[in-house]
Amino acid sequence: MAQFQTLEVSVEGSLGRLQMARPERLNALSRQALQELASAARWFDEQRQVKVVIVSGQGRSFSAGFDLNDFSNPDPEWGPRESADLGRIMAETVTNMNALTIAAIQGHCIGGGLIVAISCDLRIAAESAVFQIPEVDLGIPLAWGGIPRLVREIGPAATKELVLTCRRFYPEEAKSLGFLNAVVPDAELTAHVDALALSLAAKPGYSLRTTKQQVNAVTEEMIGTARNANDADSLVIATYDAESRAASAAYLKSKNKG
Repeated sequence: MAQFQTLEVSVEGSLGRLQMARPERLNALSRQALQELASAARWFDEQRQVKVVIVSGQGRSFSAGFDLNDFSNPDPEWGPRESADLGRIMAETVTNMNALTIAAIQGHCIGGGLIVAISCDLRIAAESAVFQIPEVDLGIPLAWGGIPRLVREIGPAATKELVLTCRRFYPEEAKSLGFLNAVVPDAELTAHVDALALSLAAKPGYSLRTTKQQVNAVTEEMIGTARNANDADSLVIATYDAESRAASAAYLKSKNKG
């Protein structure tokens, strides 16, 4: 079994599990976590018997988004643009996994955590889950391929409104927009997702993979993500924009007070 520091992975026959394992940080996405998510996705591609992978987070939250503390501190091993591009690479690698992926969402699903979820094929949320895309308030554009993926799932108007206002939204609204496949009581989330995953894993793998590939090919033709390599540039530029830096500082100050 593969070993990771920020994730836990397991395989039970045709069912795989990928769990973000930084509960003390609400599964915030550090550079290492993003790298390991991409590596885990590639690892599951080598487990040819796995047909379905459940993606979840340990503890109270699915993921609170990118780790502000980690990305605020320069890493000598990573240049600014390389760091900025880790999220895009993660999202593309998760999206392109051979297995079907089901996001089981509880607690906070914020910013980059929402990108992890939208990179999965199906999404099920607990009733108490909370969603938010706070990047604009942080002084940065939503990157990591988030914009085209959101437009494909919920449409351009809803994408603009949620990204620009940075407001919180909740499972019933997310389902009505087409972001979620189902909303279930908190106590039933694990059982519901497990039952769905097992029912899918019992189907022929070839048909599962082909259907996923066909749908992904159509959505790429509708609204492609190939241009998202430029997302990293937009993030780096934001770090040099005075107004964006001031917004980021104000946001971090308010969070630290909280």
